[in-house]
Amino acid sequence: MELLYRSTRGEKKAYTASEAVLQGLAKDGGLFVPDQIPSLQRPISEFAGLSYQETAYEVMKLFLTDYTEEELKYCISHAYDDKFDTKVIAPLVKKGNAYYLELFHGATIAFKDMALSILPYLMVTAAKKNNCSNEIVILTATSGDTGKAALAGFANVPGTKIIVFYPKGGVSPIQEKQMVTQKGDNTWVVGIHGNFDDAQTGVKALFNDKKLAEQMNQAGFQFSSANSINIGRLVPQVVYYVYSYAQLLASGEIQNGESINVTVPTGNFGNILAAYYAKQMGVPIHKLICASNDNKVLYDFFTTGCYDKNRDFILTTSPSMDILISSNLERLIYKIAGADANKDAALMNDLAQTGKYVITDEMKAQLADFYGNYATEEETANQIKKMYETYHYIMDTHTAVASCVYDKYVKDSGDNTKTVIASTASPYKFTRSVMNAIDPSYDEKGDFELVDELNKLSNVAIPKAIQEIRTAPVLHNRVCDKDQMKETVCDILGLNK
Repeated sequence: MELLYRSTRGEKKAYTASEAVLQGLAKDGGLFVPDQIPSLQRPISEFAGLSYQETAYEVMKLFLTDYTEEELKYCISHAYDDKFDTKVIAPLVKKGNAYYLELFHGATIAFKDMALSILPYLMVTAAKKNNCSNEIVILTATSGDTGKAALAGFANVPGTKIIVFYPKGGVSPIQEKQMVTQKGDNTWVVGIHGNFDDAQTGVKALFNDKKLAEQMNQAGFQFSSANSINIGRLVPQVVYYVYSYAQLLASGEIQNGESINVTVPTGNFGNILAAYYAKQMGVPIHKLICASNDNKVLYDFFTTGCYDKNRDFILTTSPSMDILISSNLERLIYKIAGADANKDAALMNDLAQTGKYVITDEMKAQLADFYGNYATEEETANQIKKMYETYHYIMDTHTAVASCVYDKYVKDSGDNTKTVIASTASPYKFTRSVMNAIDPSYDEKGDFELVDELNKLSNVAIPKAIQEIRTAPVLHNRVCDKDQMKETVCDILGLNK
């Protein structure tokens, strides 16, 4: 049975999976959602014997129904290969009563690799399927990790260009160095004077600019997205939650049918939404624990039912979560609104006009699967130090936020259900913050000196991604104001000539 996709905001047309992947964002500004969340076709116990690649096929074929078996298996085999430094792709590491799902073993040492390794293949396949003759321009805003993972995925992919906007001064030094040293004749990286929300809002405005779309079409271009607003980003993320449950089963850590909890550090809400989709598919997940940093807009939403971005934007040591507009939350809002696109569109209009919206009590009652909390900067640093001293396990700042919130959940609820914690980045990506948390005296050392110190402390090999940028030349130094993003894109594509 073919699964079709519709906009959360009411556009009447239904799209195939490949059309939704290719387009990225719906024409009315909404996000594409499947008509229904498909159920797993095999008992979860049968997944225990499958490889990551086999699991990916079993999950993704249910969402991407217009891709042939041959096409999908080609995409999967080329995405999850020796770019990852472990054959299991996403290992689980047990510490205490929690299992850290390490999602950072790909080319750019962050969880975005899990989806952005496959998205270019899905997109190129979609372009062929839909007889698309235009060159695809991937336009992306990043809070640090998506940018590099997307750049690495799309670099020198025929028929594509990629333009990444990031907040200048709002990402870690390692994150910035990874992006600005990116090779590839089809890659552009632009720092903006503003924060991630400014970058994301600017990108959405460009997607919705009809005059620009017409101008681009005449020049042989069309936009698509590598952000988690693209359904082709979200679907591959569902895979690792199915896989992690199956691995716990295979290792005898849980019994068949036993429920687990999942804790996810989240800013844009895509990663935890993927866990929610996995639960809807039939994975026995009890509670979805949503972990925020000091930009705790999601915690406040789950506590009060009011989403309010009217607050100070705080730069933290977990910059990938420094977000006040959680785009993927709209997919959940649409679901709890009973798939009522008019209701969703009205709430999103409230957000655009007033910076906030309030859901009904009936909608709030449907959020019982979720628990929200947050970790302050001090708590995050203390958690890194505690986990190092207790287990000799060094985690990055985002994972530490999740670890801290998991501890708060257990204290609040008394629920000791075995829990998978999404470990979303290598500590090597945030060396200064991580090392300072363990011992403030490290602050006197340079960024790459800290890499070597982390290597000594952890006995974990320095990732290739870090070794490569030590001496790599800066290839991208373009910076613009947040209101110059359109002009910058037109200049890059030669539309101003």
